[in-house]
Amino acid sequence: MRHPPGGGARIDARLVAELTVFALAIFVGIEVISKVPTMLHTPLMSGTNAIHGIVLIGGMVLAGTADSTLEEVLAFIAVVFGTINVVGGFLVTDRMLEMFKRRPDDNEPKP
Repeated sequence: MRHPPGGGARIDARLVAELTVFALAIFVGIEVISKVPTMLHTPLMSGTNAIHGIVLIGGMVLAGTADSTLEEVLAFIAVVFGTINVVGGFLVTDRMLEMFKRRPDDNEPKP
């Protein structure tokens, strides 16, 4: 960002537009997720894990094309956090699916 002659940083209109879209996406996401019925949480978690897998691949691609040490460190941190998110998401999804499995009734005779 270039500083104008009078001092202080000038805010780019593109940056304001991108921050506005980001803030609106947060509000829309909160509204959409809060309206999801409980029975749909497991399929949504699986879909979200797939999206995070794509994000993780993008982080690895960016790590491979980093030009400076700072970019390499930030890309490495992003890949680590993305991996934690994907693995944790699959563990939570697996645990939720275990809740829906039928358990054998104690009243039924055992073969």
